[in-house]
Amino acid sequence: MNDNSAPTEGLNTMPPVVDELADPLEADWFSDEADFNVPVRGTIRNGTIASVSRGEILIDIGAKSEGVIASREMESMSREARSRLSVGDEVEVYVVNPEDRDGNIILSIARAEEEIDWRWAESLLESQEVLEGEISGYNKGGLLVQMRRVRGFVPASQLDNIRRDIRYGSSPDERWAHMVGEQIQAKVIEVDRSRNRLILSERAAMKEWREAQKDRLLEELQEGEVRDGRVINLADFGAFVDLGGADGLVHLSELSWKRVAHPREVVNVGDEVKVYVLNVDRERRRIGLSLKRLEPDPWMTIEQTFQVGTLVEGTVTKLTKFGAFARLTGLDDIEGLIHISELSEEHIEHPSEVVSEGQMVTMRVIRIEAQRRRLGLSIKRVDSDEYADADWSDAAVSDTWSSDEESE
Repeated sequence: MNDNSAPTEGLNTMPPVVDELADPLEADWFSDEADFNVPVRGTIRNGTIASVSRGEILIDIGAKSEGVIASREMESMSREARSRLSVGDEVEVYVVNPEDRDGNIILSIARAEEEIDWRWAESLLESQEVLEGEISGYNKGGLLVQMRRVRGFVPASQLDNIRRDIRYGSSPDERWAHMVGEQIQAKVIEVDRSRNRLILSERAAMKEWREAQKDRLLEELQEGEVRDGRVINLADFGAFVDLGGADGLVHLSELSWKRVAHPREVVNVGDEVKVYVLNVDRERRRIGLSLKRLEPDPWMTIEQTFQVGTLVEGTVTKLTKFGAFARLTGLDDIEGLIHISELSEEHIEHPSEVVSEGQMVTMRVIRIEAQRRRLGLSIKRVDSDEYADADWSDAAVSDTWSSDEESE
């Protein structure tokens, strides 16, 4: 009878075959292997320093074996950096190689720090948050800014107008060297890790910052205040002065009590100045400033200085169809008008027939209107009989003074 046809009901099945030669400890090792978190190349892991020696640092990252910091990185570390690494310290490391030819896990602290900073830069690109850094260097195209352990670049085209205008020459050294060490606010506008490229924009950051600063200044500025500022731009009609986040205009007429043809006669870009707040237009967001209001008004004392009929000397500053303007010697802020009818006894078509710009002339004061800031002068009346007696009296007094001085 065939045994295969025998009934099996009620019989126990055979137990599984066990390899009696298998090592129980080895079996336990393989069963626990899944508990280890196998490192992956290019990832950042938290670890604990297990040992530190002159040529090696072992770090426990929870893998089946401890990871090793490459000897090349150890050699590049400063003594101070190595001294900060102690057994038991927690560190972040970058997995360079999960397993080299010798079965070691190769790790890097420096690469982890750099990777973290690149991720930080990417987060700034996404959030458009304004960051502050220090200008660490420059090249012919712009400024270098150190952002933790990553270096960013601010092209000249992305610099704020204020910084671009404050330059002292055409070479990179002349343009940028004096800015090294200064603080700069910027936004991240491009991150390309494959090309090690991090592009920043001061212009984008400052636009947002200056708007906020201008709002603040417009609220707190009061007419009549005196503020410190810096000249940031010149135009034919005046000078713009930065008050620390917002700029105001010093109109050409408010630069000086004397006649000014262009702002550069009084100020230059980059000059530190004190300005008087003339007006604050909060609706139109405009700030009017003055330089001359901080100086004594020479017109307020002109009537005590001169009288009608006084002989004065001055320099012809400008010729017009209706006459010539002259600046009084010793009083650069005072200009008077020699009307064309007061230039010569003879009829002339244009002042250039009698005087020229830059010429020194003797004139007689014929009209003083201090409130209107007008001073009438005459050349043709210098030798006029009308003032002969007064001139003789003045000459006599002058001679008396001269004699007194000689006797002394």
